This record gives sequence, C-alpha cells and structure tokens, in this order.
Amino acid sequence: MTPKGKKHTRTRQKTVPKQKVPAHERPAAGVTPADRERLLHGTHHDPHAVLGAHPVPGGVVFRVFRPYALSVTVVTGELRAELHDDGDGFFSGLLPLAGVPEYRLLVAYEGNVLDTEDPYRFLPTLGELDLHLIGEGRHEQLWRALGAHVTTRQGVSGTRFALWAPNARGVRIAGGFNFWDGTGFPMRSLGSSGVWELFVPGIGAGEVYKFEITRPDGSRTLRADPLARRTEVPPATASIVDVTEHEWADAEWMAHRADTPVHEAPFSVYEVHLASWRPGLTYRQLAEQLPAYVREMGFTHVELMPVAEHPFGGSWGYQVTGFYAPTARLGTPDDFKYLVDRLHRAGIGVLMDWVPAHFPRDDWALAEFDGRPLYEHHDPLRAAHPDWGTLEFDFGRKEVRNFLVANAVYWCEEFHIDGLRVDAVASMLYLDYSREPGQWTPNEHGGRENLDAVAFLQEMNATVYRRCPGVVTIAEESTAWDGVTRPTHHTGPSGFGGLGFGLKWNMGWMHDSLQYMGHEPVHRKYHHHEMTFSMVYAYSENYVLPISHDEVVHGKRSLVSKMPGDWWQQRAGHRAYLGYMWAHPGKQLLFMGQEFAQGAEWSEAHGPDWWLLDPSYGAEADHRGVRDLVRDLNALYRAVPALWQRDTDPAGFQWITGDAADDNVFAFLRLDADGNPLLAVSHMSPVVRHDYRLGVPEEVPAWHESLNTDAARYGGGDITNPDIIKPEPQGWHGRPASIRLTLPPLATLWLRPA
Repeated sequence: MTPKGKKHTRTRQKTVPKQKVPAHERPAAGVTPADRERLLHGTHHDPHAVLGAHPVPGGVVFRVFRPYALSVTVVTGELRAELHDDGDGFFSGLLPLAGVPEYRLLVAYEGNVLDTEDPYRFLPTLGELDLHLIGEGRHEQLWRALGAHVTTRQGVSGTRFALWAPNARGVRIAGGFNFWDGTGFPMRSLGSSGVWELFVPGIGAGEVYKFEITRPDGSRTLRADPLARRTEVPPATASIVDVTEHEWADAEWMAHRADTPVHEAPFSVYEVHLASWRPGLTYRQLAEQLPAYVREMGFTHVELMPVAEHPFGGSWGYQVTGFYAPTARLGTPDDFKYLVDRLHRAGIGVLMDWVPAHFPRDDWALAEFDGRPLYEHHDPLRAAHPDWGTLEFDFGRKEVRNFLVANAVYWCEEFHIDGLRVDAVASMLYLDYSREPGQWTPNEHGGRENLDAVAFLQEMNATVYRRCPGVVTIAEESTAWDGVTRPTHHTGPSGFGGLGFGLKWNMGWMHDSLQYMGHEPVHRKYHHHEMTFSMVYAYSENYVLPISHDEVVHGKRSLVSKMPGDWWQQRAGHRAYLGYMWAHPGKQLLFMGQEFAQGAEWSEAHGPDWWLLDPSYGAEADHRGVRDLVRDLNALYRAVPALWQRDTDPAGFQWITGDAADDNVFAFLRLDADGNPLLAVSHMSPVVRHDYRLGVPEEVPAWHESLNTDAARYGGGDITNPDIIKPEPQGWHGRPASIRLTLPPLATLWLRPA
C-alpha cells in the first residue's frame, strides 16, 4: 500500500508480473473460492456483491477482477493503495476507511497503465418501474430500458448495458474496449425480471460489443444485442453503441399528418427497395434524389421495403436480425433519420415494411438466444416457419410480445415513420398455415386460429394508434379473415374483435385483375367477372390496391410484360390498367420501375432500368410516356376528392355498366362527399369503338375528358374525345340520359363535369 500523501505516478507503476499467491494463502479480503469459480466461468448472477468496494469490520474491502493485469491500484483523494494480487486476475485489499469513498483504478498491463473507473461501484441504472413494466410485458418504450445507452452516473460518463436473458446462468460484455474478452465484465441479474445490467464507465458512442451468455448447460454463446440501435455493416454482426445527434426539421409535417383520417385522404404509394432504387447510394445521398423524384411523380407516400438490419441482402430485408437498427449498409441511424426528415419536408409520408412474423436462425442473433427457446415458441412445430426456414415468434409470451409492440412504437416515435405495413399477417393468424394434418395443434377452442397472434396484433395496433397520432398500420393479409381493419373493440360474426389495422392490401383484387389482364383480349369476355368481383367485397375492409415487388419477381414478369400482344399492345394494356387501378375504390401502391413500364423483372442486384428513360435511347413514347401518365394520374387523383374521399363508403361508387363483357368495357362513377362525380371508362379490347353509348346522371349538363391513357404524350394512338360532351335525353344503362364516346383501343378514360 502507498502511504497517504506519498506521490504516485504512472511511471512508477509496476510493469512486471508479481508473484502469484496460491488460492489457499489468499488474504481474507479476497474473493471466496465459490465466487472465484463462478466469475471465472461466467456464471455469477451478482458480481457487484463481490467486486467493487464493500464496508466490512475494520474498513472497506476492495476487490477487482482484471484478467491479464499486472497490478491494480486504488486511488481515492490523495490515497493510493496497490491491491494484493490473488491470482487469476483477482486483486483485493482492506483499507482502513470509515466508509466507501469515490475512487478510481490504475490497472497496469504489459506496457500500459489504464486509469479507469470501477464498473462495480455503481448502483443499478434500471429503476423499479422499468423492471415492473418489463415483467408485465407492458414497457411501451422498451428500447429506453434495454440495450446500450450512453449515460452519466455519479458524474461519470459511460454506457449502460441491459439485456433480457432469463435462462442464462451468467452474462458478460465483450467488445472492442476489452479485446473481445468479456471475462472481466460480468453483468448482474436484476431478480426475477430476467434482465442483466452493467454500467461500463468510459465507453461511448461508436463502441462495438456483444453479449457473452453462459447457457444453462454451461456452454457459452456470443450474441448481438436484440435492442441494438446500430450494427456493423453485414456480414459483420456486432452491435454498436449509438447516440443520436439528429435534429428534426419536420415539425409541420408531424403536427398535421393526423388532420385527415387516412381512409378519407389521398393515398398513393411508391414502393421502394432503398438499396437498389439507385444502387450504391447511401441514406444521405438518397435524401438528395428520392424526395424530389417522388414529389415530381405525385405520390403521397413511399413505402420502404424492410430497413431493419438483416444478414442476407437477398432476403430484401424480410429476414430480420436487428429489429431496432436500420441497416448499416446505407449509413447510420441518424443518416436514415435524415432521409425520413427530407421526405417529410417534401410533403411525402414514409411507410415501412415491418416483419414480426418470423426471424432467421443465425446463431449470433435471436434463435435459442440464452440457450433455450426464448423469442421462438418452445414447441418445435410451432417455432419452425414451414415456408422460409425461419423461426416464428412466441406471441403468447408477454416479454416477446412486448419486444415486438415496443419495436412498432420505436420506429414511429424515434424515426417519425408514418405507417407500418405488416408483412405476412396470414402466416401469423393460422396455426395450420402451410402445415399438413399432424403438424399443428388446434387452439383451446378446437380451431385453427392462432389466438396468441390475434392478441398480439390487436395490442400492437391499439398501442401504435394510441401513442402515435396520424400513423397508419397496413396488413398484408391474403385470406378472408373477418375484421382485419375493424377496431379491436368491435366483435364481428366470428367472435373475434377486429385486428385494428387501418388498411389492408387487397390481394384478391390484385390476383383477379392481373389474371384478367393476362388473357388475350379475345378471351377476356369469358373472364369479365375477374374485374368486377372486387366490388362485391370492396367495402368489407379498408383496402389498398397493391402492385408490389412480389408481383414482378421470380418469373412473374414485370407489369408491362404480363400484358399480351405486341409491344404497343403491352404498353397500352399497362397504361389502361393503371388508369383503371387509380379510379377503382381503394388506395393504390406501385412498385418502383413499374411507373415507367420496365420490361425486365426487378432484381435487387441492379434495381430499376433507369436507362430506359434516357432520351438518347429514344424512349419518349415507350417509357417516358408511361412515366408521364403515372405523374398525371397522381396529380388528377390528388385534385379530385371523388377518387379518394369515400373509398370506404359504398355510396361513393356506382356502376354505369359492369356487364359489358362482349365489349370488354367497364364504366363506373366515383362520387365525393358532395356528390360530385368522376366517370371512369376502361376499354380492354384492341379495337376502336365509335359512338359508344353510356348512361350518365341527368344532373350533369356536360362532360369533358380529363384523362385518356391513349393520348399521344403517353405513347398512345391519340384517339381522344377533345370536345365537350353533352348528354342526350336517351335513357341507357337504367339512367335517363346518356353520352356517346369514342373508346380508344386498350385505354382508360376519366371524364368530369365540364
């Protein structure tokens, strides 16, 4: 020990090994054999009770565990006391002090002396309320309690690490700061909560780390942090301590996004895979290009395919390992916030694909996280996802449900996301999804519904809508489940409450309409019902009409390539279909590349074929014309409330003719809240029909053609109705008046009162 007042400098620290003392000769101040064994093997649940400074008869005992250290000196005030080397990296000493002081440690290694705080002198950084909410599965801001957080304790800056691992025998922190050897950094267990915690002084933003978990069988596994808010760039898998410095500039957007309910507002979505929209661009570079393009095209929202961290780029983000971290492939979390901010400032809402249905089996991520099934179901048949080789979450476990519900809130609150499109909802709702008899067990009522998943989705939706005004949740749900967009407190005929989503993808419309368009026009009259059937159930849910990435990959062909005929007919069919889609009740979504009739399937390796829009390619009519049509569709759509104001109200739609199968014609009215109409006419034959008569409301004195997908500027034949069209007093289609139109081949017309 160094006498009080004697100067002690780093240059005088010992730099050679001291004589190791056998365990049976260790001083009384040292660690007991049982504690020593548990600390060495990473199975100690309460290292703070052993290490650090503790008052004992005769003074204060100091115990330090620093593997590979040559010496450890306690510094408090002017007192410097070199601790006894007890072997195996343990150091101890009894100082004649009246109470535990503030102190630092000088830890000498070969060629280096580290001046540091002792992590084991600090009280737990998680409060009783946090632990109570975690135990109840009701911590709606779970990311603020668990994970890595730069903070200050007793005037000391460092990082608090907290992890839920209830089956672990012990947890240690390994990272760049300790050369990936977590032996000297065991965490403490905070009782029955299953949470482990440690405050590590001197660690700040940018530090890489993982958790070294001792499993129930004594083996060890090194795991990324499930609540990490930043990760290394794949294929590296470590978590990174993150501190946000982004200052939001979207206050006006956030203040007004809830002004109009989404189902009564224009909602035209451009779906984007960020990594391939313009390959090679970072989040910040995308922020310079994407908002301008989407705004020019007139879309109200972008929908981002999953941005949460994922190990395999070929999964497009749908196999997530870092649920709380934007993928590092394109930049930092603050970089992603900057992109969202710029989109908001351009007046564009940001939707994000969210994937709570499953997760991959990577042994550094969530699978059997602490040695036993934790995030996945304990029943292997329930845990294994039959289609994707992944694992399904255990929605019946409150902590897992909390992990996911808080994750939904996290993206909305921390990243200002305006909507979550929930992936693969059908696979969550049914116990027998993609399973044969004998591979699943009925629920407690003998049914096939996954009651735990139903409860989770209801809780998630209710929580998001309560906490995040203006946010919309959207279900990708492909079955006839009753009440997907019904409020959670309303019980339907099935006996279940509504799932509580705001919108649902209309997979039936997508399938039927694309099947119809895929037929040769001569055969379409036999499939007329495939285009009209959607109106039978159009108001059963709040629908989005999706032409998503799933429809233009894996041999399904791009949208324009689905159309029959030669290249002119394919483009005409493509344009006519988009005009029909934008007029049909429901919101709409279009995947990137389809807005300019890309002929090739999408590939994440190279993204859209932007070169098709280069004037030197001579694509004015072929591709730029289709792009111009989409821009005009969006502009008219946003300007005409009849196209969106009553999407969920049957009174906002009237058939003019839904049975003109021989003519391949569909004509209907869309009406806004004041009854102002828009007449949409789609003609899906490759012939011109002159003087085609349609019944119209008698109260409209004249009509004009607002949009014609056959216009020359869109690449069409320019067969239009340029003059004002006045109704004739001849009854038709059950109406007292009618008009006569020239219908171009494979085209959609929109007419409005003149």
